[in-house]
Amino acid sequence: MYAIFENGSKQYKASVGDLIKVEKLDAAVGATVEFPVVLTADEKGIQVGAEVEKVKVVAEVVSQGKEKKIIVFKYKAKKNERKKQGHRQPYTQIKVVSIGAAKKPAKAKKPEAAEDKAE
Repeated sequence: MYAIFENGSKQYKASVGDLIKVEKLDAAVGATVEFPVVLTADEKGIQVGAEVEKVKVVAEVVSQGKEKKIIVFKYKAKKNERKKQGHRQPYTQIKVVSIGAAKKPAKAKKPEAAEDKAE
C-alpha cells in the first residue's frame, strides 16, 4: 500500500517504513507529524477525493538538515553584470510510521448522566 500526501505545495509518495525528505517542518527530532492524503492505492484499488478525506500519513521526524549547495549564477551579456550566489535548501527527514484513518480521542462518558436517567 502507498499514499500520496501533500506538504509545502508539493506531493510525495510514501509507503510504511520509507525515509522521505520534505520541506522544513517546525518539529523537533522524534516528534510525530501528520499529513493529509491526496490518494491511496492498495490491492483493492485506487481511492481519491472524498474517499480519503479522513486518511492521514503519520510520520516521525528523524532529522533536520540542509541539502548540498547549489550555485545560482546570473549575468547579462555585454553589460558586465554578474552575480554569483549559493543556496542550501533546508529539509526535514521523516520516517513513515503508518497510513490510515486519523484517530479521534475517545470521549469519556459521564457516570452522573447515567445515574440521573436511572432515577
